[in-house]
Parts: sequence; structure tokens; C-alpha cells
Amino acid sequence: MPPPRPAAPRSGRAGVCPGPGRRRARRGFRRPLAATRSGVSGHPTPPRVVVVGATGTIGTALLRRLSGGPYAGAVTGLSRRPPGATPPGTRWRHADITAATADELAALFDGAEAVVHLACLFQPSHRPRVTWRTNCVGAARVFDAVAAAGVPVLVHASSLVAYSPAPKDQAIDESWPTHAWPTAAYPREKAYAERLLDAFEARNPGVRTVRMRPSVVVSDESPAHQRRMFAGPLLPRVRPPRPLRLVPKLPGLRFQVTHAEDIAEAFALALTRPVSGPFNLAAGPVADPEMLARATGGRAVPLPYRPVRAAVSAAWRLRLVPTSPYMLDAVTTFPVMDTGRAERELGWRPRRPADETVAAFARGLARGAGGDTPPLRGRRPGGRAGEIAAGPGERE
Repeated sequence: MPPPRPAAPRSGRAGVCPGPGRRRARRGFRRPLAATRSGVSGHPTPPRVVVVGATGTIGTALLRRLSGGPYAGAVTGLSRRPPGATPPGTRWRHADITAATADELAALFDGAEAVVHLACLFQPSHRPRVTWRTNCVGAARVFDAVAAAGVPVLVHASSLVAYSPAPKDQAIDESWPTHAWPTAAYPREKAYAERLLDAFEARNPGVRTVRMRPSVVVSDESPAHQRRMFAGPLLPRVRPPRPLRLVPKLPGLRFQVTHAEDIAEAFALALTRPVSGPFNLAAGPVADPEMLARATGGRAVPLPYRPVRAAVSAAWRLRLVPTSPYMLDAVTTFPVMDTGRAERELGWRPRRPADETVAAFARGLARGAGGDTPPLRGRRPGGRAGEIAAGPGERE
């Protein structure tokens, strides 16, 4: 079944950004909208950088990074929920990109030097229309708003998952096709957002547009969030003894992992350096079953793919786990990315080796580590019983 088509943004159709002949956002549009149906609130003075989706794994790391750099005191984070702790000098505004119009978002972008678009939704995998509204319709509205507000720089968070399958024995550069794995919702939506960005760049050549394609990203604050997002409430709370720490050695299970602080550094560099286009972002070494076993103190056990996929499929259909069998298929097709362009043009090199990042993540997972923002909190209301009642993988 093909994915549902995105509804057209109320200020223009999806993927089409206002050109010279179209109406721009009104510069005087300042009325607070917190109580309106869109839930957008205005700000009294223009920010220099607006971060859309600033409460997630990359967003929290990026706000910390920007709070100590040239944009200190001039960063606004947009979030659909109250964010909790705030880095020094960061302002927050309420905005839901699935409900706000492009004109309302443009009012929040008015006067900004750059917009960083990080908002995305991985779950609920059983309701792809929900993720489509954020990852595709919401992205189109953000792009339209950037053009309408005349923002000169757009940095968009794409992903490794947007890439088409590739041989595992060679690293691909940014010219590799971005058609994704077609049966998994999140990769398909990230690839569609790349097409929206293609249209945006064609219609707005004066906007310096950067698209980041990070690997799997984790942080010291993300274990509880990512446990809820990928494994669900039935994952044991206590790490098993070493002889029982088994890592499935599946065909094609080979991907890259990077710490959020290193990814945030790349985004910060893209704001200050005159670069454009796509950048692969990943740390080494590559995460294969042997590396994962070493990092977690376990052992890799060869398993046939079909029985494992059948078990994941049954658990997903019974709503015992949030990860679909289609996403498992996608993971085994992830390419290994070459990061040479980011090193040459951004001067970016990750400081944290991937195996150390994985080991720290495993330790954080055992203790339920989380952060201060709603998506990263260590415990959701009701604990794991509340997760079961809501359904594994439901939108948090």
C-alpha cells in the first residue's frame, strides 16, 4: 500500500516554497498564538538561530553547543511541549509543525540568520500517517516558512536511513541515491523529505542549504528514550550476566553510531562555514556484531535471518515491541558512509570512538539514564506499566 499523500500546507502546497511572486509573511505578525488552534507563540525580538525540534537527542546537544559559541544568547528553540531545563541564553517558543501554518512559522523565523530543522518522529510505527505528518508535511511547512521569512541559511537533518541499499564492503559518499528502503515508514519519509528539499533548493537558490546525513545517534541522555522507541517496555531492566549477553549476528547487520555531541559540533560548523549540500556524519569503528559484543561485554551468536524476522514480526503485530519487521529489513541494508567531505569542508572529526559511545550507551541503558526534556526523560508517567497501557512505541 503506498504511503498517504501529505496534505498541502495551508500557505502553499507541500514542497513548494514562496517565490518572488508569492505572498511573504507579514513582518509585523507578532501576536502570541499560544491559545489558538495552532499552538504557536511569538517572540519579542528576532533570534539569530532558530532550532526546530530542539528537545530531542541532537537538539539538546546542539543547544548546549550553541550556548557557548558565537550564537550565545541568540538561539530560540521551538518545541511542541514545555522543554524543561534550558541551556543559558536559549529562548523557547511553542510550535507544532503539524498544526501551525507556514505563515505562522515564518513569523517565528522572522529576522533569523539561520534555521536548523531537526524535528522528526520515528514512532508510532503502527500509525504511519502520524509520522508522515511530522516528517513530510511538517518539513514542507518549515521549508516554506524559511523562504517566506527570507532566512538566508537552512540546515536540515536528513539521515543515514534516506540512502538506498548499498554494498556493505564499500563506503559511500554523498552522491549515493537517497531512495531509502521502501517498505519502512521512517526511511521512506526521510527520502521524501530529501525530495522536498530538492524542490526548495531549486526554487530558492539564494538560500544556503545544508543537509546533514548522520548515522545512528545516541547520547548520555538518550538510553531510556531509545529503549522506549526501539525495544519497548518488555526489555529486562537488569543487564544479564556476561555469558547471557548475546548479540545476534545477523546477515547485513553492520552500521555506524555517533555520539550526539559530535553530531552537534558538525551542525554548529555548518552554521558558521560557507558550505552547502549534503554531508555524511559518522564515527568509527563500524558497529558490527563483533564490535557490539566487545563494547557490551557479550558475545556474538550467528542466527538465521528469517526466523529472527518472523519473531520480530509476530511481536510487532501483537504490539509487544515497537520496531517493525520492515525497519529490521532496513537496518540490514544501511550503507557504510564515507565522511571525507565533512572532514575536508567542515573540518569535522568525531572525538568519541563509536565503540566507546556504544559501551557508554549500554551502561546508561542498564540504569535507565535520561534527560530533562519530554522525549528524553528517564521515566514516563506510569513507568513501564504506563508504556504497556499506551502501547509500545506510541508517540511520547
